[in-house]
Amino acid sequence: MDHAGFQDWLNRYIEAWRTTDPDAIGALFSEDATYSYGPYRDPVVGREAIVRDWTANPDEPGSWEAEYRPLAVDGDTAVSIGESRYANGKRYSNIFVCRFDADGRCIEFGEWFMEPPKSAAG
Repeated sequence: MDHAGFQDWLNRYIEAWRTTDPDAIGALFSEDATYSYGPYRDPVVGREAIVRDWTANPDEPGSWEAEYRPLAVDGDTAVSIGESRYANGKRYSNIFVCRFDADGRCIEFGEWFMEPPKSAAG
């Protein structure tokens, strides 16, 4: 994985989230991938389970915007930073830590998201 390849993956991640297309979601992850929504939560395990999880309760179309960019790439491991903003005013800073297989599919996805303090919520 390199910076350009990771940015492409992040762009496809956003588009898959936007469309909730099961094929687009599945294409991001290896068959036995793990997806963790935080360091203290049990991960979702397996591509099919990840697709089911993403499509079970999707965000309304047009209710959010997101932008993520690579921070560091080292071999098969990549870290991104970014922000997710919702029409209702909610905002989250995001860090993703990802590991990839040789085909560019994510095999481990870890997400940390933080809300800004009330004084910075804008």
